[in-house]
Amino acid sequence: MVDTGNRNRVGEFRGVEGRYWFLRPVCGGLEWEADPERVRPADQAERLRAGTARANARSRGEYL
Repeated sequence: MVDTGNRNRVGEFRGVEGRYWFLRPVCGGLEWEADPERVRPADQAERLRAGTARANARSRGEYL
């Protein structure tokens, strides 16, 4: 998912609480609240870029 209200940040959908969606960075980290009206599915290039970032982080031994 892409949070257009937060610098086009890419994250994985984690759940809903109240009126907000929770997204988590693809490479790990803290979840953030996103307004569902400003979230859209990631396109193919954005998914590929996020997957590559995750693979690179894992290769460096970073916690995901």
